[in-house]
Amino acid sequence: MSEIARIAALIAGRAEGSGRILVALAGPPAAGKSEIAGRLAQLLPETAVVPMDGFHFDNAVLAELGLAQRKGAPETFDYEGLETCLRRLRSGEATVAVPLFDRALELARAGAALVPARTRIVLVEGNYLLLDRAPWNRLALLFDLTIFLAVPLEELERRLLARWAGHGRAPEAARAWVEENDLPNARLVQDASRPADIVWANTGPLA
Repeated sequence: MSEIARIAALIAGRAEGSGRILVALAGPPAAGKSEIAGRLAQLLPETAVVPMDGFHFDNAVLAELGLAQRKGAPETFDYEGLETCLRRLRSGEATVAVPLFDRALELARAGAALVPARTRIVLVEGNYLLLDRAPWNRLALLFDLTIFLAVPLEELERRLLARWAGHGRAPEAARAWVEENDLPNARLVQDASRPADIVWANTGPLA
């Protein structure tokens, strides 16, 4: 059995006989959270994916707050909006609208997806879901299962440089952004996240 199939089976087992469950899929930037969440959703029926990136503050707001060069850091997210959304999802409301982040436009789109009442498993993916500092540590009570994607910093750097090159950034600009912003955020996630139920070493292609 492949690792992704094994994790899917564990999630399915946790959901069996329960109502809706929320699963946190956390890890540093470029750990593979979005790809893995999508693959798990394909293997698990009645499952929705809610990315934390949908709660990014708009670029105009970040500029107003003086945080434009820190995009992706904890303070550049609408934490209260995220927590409220997760509480609504946990309560089993009939339909919950969630925002999604559009990487092509570099902005979040409000109400871009719906999580219907029949959804049994909600996979929430994001950098700071396990961050062990206020206010993020309030999320601990909202998840039924937590998964952390562990990737060496050197591999994260390689993936991040490739990501920004793919988005059209010049090599010098991409390296500056990765070294001054992405890698500090990655170190924070690695050093200050609370222990997860499952640690998944995502260092190679998904089987």
